[in-house]
Amino acid sequence: MRRAELFVAMLFAAFSVYLMWKSSELEIRYVSGEGPGGGFWPFWLAAGMLVCTGLIMLRWVRRLSPPSQSTLPLVDNHGIRMLVLVGGGLIAFVALCQVLGMYGGMLLFLIYYLRFLGKHSWVSTLAISITTPVIFFFFFDVAMRQVLPKGYLEPLFLPLYAIFL
Repeated sequence: MRRAELFVAMLFAAFSVYLMWKSSELEIRYVSGEGPGGGFWPFWLAAGMLVCTGLIMLRWVRRLSPPSQSTLPLVDNHGIRMLVLVGGGLIAFVALCQVLGMYGGMLLFLIYYLRFLGKHSWVSTLAISITTPVIFFFFFDVAMRQVLPKGYLEPLFLPLYAIFL
C-alpha cells in the first residue's frame, strides 16, 4: 500500500504537469476587459492538484498517512476478484452497447450487477434494471434530444419516436 500511495501521487503529479502544459497553450492570465483567459481555470486547477500531490508525497516521506505506514498489499484476493468481476462486467457492457445499444446494454449490466454480484432479489433487480433505461431514454432522447445508440434494438424505439419526437 505504501508503494501504491507514492505511485498514484507521482502519476497525478505528472498528469497535473501535462494539464498545465496543455492549458498554457491558451491564455492563463486575466485578460483586461474580458475576464480570465481560456486556459486560466484548467491551468490553476492543475497547479492546485500538483501542490496537493506534492503534499501527499511529503506526507509519504515523513510516514504521516496511514497508507504510508502500512505493509499490507494494496489489493487482496477478494479485491482482485471483485475488480475482475466488475471490470469484466463493464467491458461486456461497452461491447453490448455496440450490439444492443445503450439501453439494452444498461438493462443487462444492471441485471448482472444487481442480481449476480449484489445478490438482490429478482423483484428489486428487475424494477431497477427496467426503470433505469426507461428514465434514461426519456431524459436523453426525449427531453434533451440527444439520441443514444440503439444497436439492433432500434426498431423497438421507432414507435416511441413517433409519439414523443
